[in-house]
Amino acid sequence: MTTQVLTKSEIGLNGDAVATLSQQKQEPTWFTDLRHRAWRFFEEIPWPTGNEEEWRRTRLTGLDIADYKLASGTPEASSDAADLVPYLRDELDSINAAAALVTEDGTVRYRGVDAGLAAKGVIFTDLDTAIRQHPELIQTYFMTNNVAVDANKFTALHAAFVTGGAVLYVPRNVQVELPFHGVTAVSGGVADFAHTLIIAEENSQVTYVDDLISQDSNATFHSGVVEIFAGPGAVVRYMHGQDWNTNTWHFSTQQAQMLRDAQLTWILSSWGSRLSKINLEMQLLERGGHGELLGLYFPSGRQHIDHHTMQNHFADNCTSDLLFKGALRDRARSVYSGSIKVWPAAQKTDAYQKNNNLVLDRRARADSIPGLEIEADDVRCTHGATVSKIEPEYLFYLMARSLTKFQAEQMIVTGFFEEVLNRVPVEGVRNKLEQVIARKIHM
Repeated sequence: MTTQVLTKSEIGLNGDAVATLSQQKQEPTWFTDLRHRAWRFFEEIPWPTGNEEEWRRTRLTGLDIADYKLASGTPEASSDAADLVPYLRDELDSINAAAALVTEDGTVRYRGVDAGLAAKGVIFTDLDTAIRQHPELIQTYFMTNNVAVDANKFTALHAAFVTGGAVLYVPRNVQVELPFHGVTAVSGGVADFAHTLIIAEENSQVTYVDDLISQDSNATFHSGVVEIFAGPGAVVRYMHGQDWNTNTWHFSTQQAQMLRDAQLTWILSSWGSRLSKINLEMQLLERGGHGELLGLYFPSGRQHIDHHTMQNHFADNCTSDLLFKGALRDRARSVYSGSIKVWPAAQKTDAYQKNNNLVLDRRARADSIPGLEIEADDVRCTHGATVSKIEPEYLFYLMARSLTKFQAEQMIVTGFFEEVLNRVPVEGVRNKLEQVIARKIHM
């Protein structure tokens, strides 16, 4: 199957292209209207200048969205993974999944779903299919009361050109043991706007592995959104792995809403991209919710990775635990800014936030800005941040036991990440993370 890439004049990222895209997809009027409304927001929202607090440490020098095209193809997915090109097939093989969905340049390449899941009412499909077959689901949950269309300039651009991605719906009391696996791949010169929407109803249980990979080393652009809804008593595990090439611009807005007694384990790994700007928000809306937010990042060369997190406690008797760990080498830079917000009604909140950075090169730089905003008086909220180098005595100790300097550094860096790796619930994901860490060390 070949992907048709239209010319910039036909499908460049502009207002005319919004109508062209919607017409090609034969979308209903309500979704076309959403696209046009999003484009108007994109035009109205100014580009970040670097003077804003959120952008003060992250500049967009060199980015021109006119350099990228929106790919268009016929979404005819194969049901046989053997039909995929090797790099996509290898990505699927890394996870033992209950169901999988592969999109490349916004076009569905593979869809594999166990018939038994559909019999239980589980929906797992691409966004285009969900708009046609489950419009009530999309109208209720898609960029309505979670991530807003006008949350920022990049969510507006995303909503205007959204293509690809996945929609996962798990009905009440349905528990799926094996993970769902989504793979998003992008080739050079393409702008990607994949969307992940997960709805877990009351007392359901689901695990989702979301992998983002590049086909080649050419420049690409990605502006994505992830929306997670965890109903009362639901257990959701979401793992987002970004491994673009180092010529990719990556923007992602991710938000989770949790109702009474919901549990969420949210794991983010950032390895690739030229520049990444990622906003994550966990909203604990009803009492008894518990959320874990774990992050790994390892920029090298001149990579720039910026994470902003928000643990937003609206209700009482909720807990949240954040742990982000990053290593840096060469001239790489990382920015972490995080906040715990406790509203007046959120008594008995227990929230923790920790960010640790290991700087492996004197030219690298890590900025860490944790914060608290507390409006309740019966809470336990703490935070901490560290930026450190490898202690010379640690190297001396290991090298005195016949290890080379390189081997000693590798052991220390691997051990540094172990605290997060031990909390990854899917073995295939943990193995992939360990392999990427080893790859980054050897670069």
